[in-house]
Amino acid sequence: MSEIKIYDVAIVGGGLAGLSLAIQCAKAGYSTILFEKERYPFHKVCGEYISMESWGFVEGLGLPLSKMNLPIIKHLMVTAPNGKKIEGKLPLGGFGISRYLIDYELYKIAKSAGVHVEEAVKVDDVQFDKEVFSIHSTIGIVQSKIVAGSFGKRSNLDVKWKRNFVFQKKNKLNNYIGVKYHIKTNWPNDLIALHNFENGYCGISQIEDGKHCLCYLTTASNLKESGNAIETMEENFLKVNPFLKEILENATKIYTEPLSIAQISFHKKAQVENHVLMIGDAAGMITPLCGNGMSMALHGSKLAFEAIDLFLTKKINRTAMELAYTRTWKEQFSKRLIAGRIIQTLFGKKWVTNLLITVVKPFPFLLNFLIRQTHGKAFFIFSFL
Repeated sequence: MSEIKIYDVAIVGGGLAGLSLAIQCAKAGYSTILFEKERYPFHKVCGEYISMESWGFVEGLGLPLSKMNLPIIKHLMVTAPNGKKIEGKLPLGGFGISRYLIDYELYKIAKSAGVHVEEAVKVDDVQFDKEVFSIHSTIGIVQSKIVAGSFGKRSNLDVKWKRNFVFQKKNKLNNYIGVKYHIKTNWPNDLIALHNFENGYCGISQIEDGKHCLCYLTTASNLKESGNAIETMEENFLKVNPFLKEILENATKIYTEPLSIAQISFHKKAQVENHVLMIGDAAGMITPLCGNGMSMALHGSKLAFEAIDLFLTKKINRTAMELAYTRTWKEQFSKRLIAGRIIQTLFGKKWVTNLLITVVKPFPFLLNFLIRQTHGKAFFIFSFL
């Protein structure tokens, strides 16, 4: 009988965090397998704006952003449902790129680096016994020394493991839905806007090839009041904001049916579950209005790799690895998540948002202050890669 292969690292979920971690592990010489339930390339519900703090890291992974002619976004507009607006410069700025493109490019880099990628494979469970993980999937059981969970905002494993956020009662931090379109419209390539409406907000910014991402978050109750019809909800709620009305009525939709996702939660999550290191949205999700979720996913993969590398080189044990990852993750992101939750309470209620825009408009430095609370400093690939 041939010896059963035990991978150094297995990653469940092939989004930004999972792919980035896989590339780092493979480049460091670790045998790495990644499971993704979809086939690349594919679209995801996402605002598709990345803070410039991630630029050097992404290029370090092997993606030549500087040669891709991507829109560099330097300005922010925030509008209220009544049509009032404030504008200002983004302290750090960002760039626009679709998940369809960046995930696919990182997937190709991962494959070329030696990552064993299993597409269209669903993972049903991950079990840990005697220092070895068994990953139960639709292709059978695969074993590894380390498992990282990069399966997004909510998955079957979250429910199976009874993660705390899954069973929270419906409140102001959960039960949201996200909707995304790609559109063609007349919109400045260096401007990102956050258009508010009753119980929600919608972001728009340019991505590659002159396309624009229009993505919004709202409550499940808004959809229910609209007969569970997205088009009706947009008519009843989004188009009350004159900026959104103009965009929605005049833009050309690149795909007619929007992508959507439900049961989005911003409750706290554990960074380690059943000895699995959680990365990306599986570790904690910042409110989308902060525009920093993609950057946090990338940065989180770096923190996870650094802890994994110490463990696999036998410099620390598993317990120390889990504690180190949890500590560094919280040091980087906990304050941002708290700030995001607080800022979210300032938006959504029509009268509150209208008043806020009126009050902040004469003091643009306040807008920059709020932005800085949810962003970090530039980070780069681990030094020896």
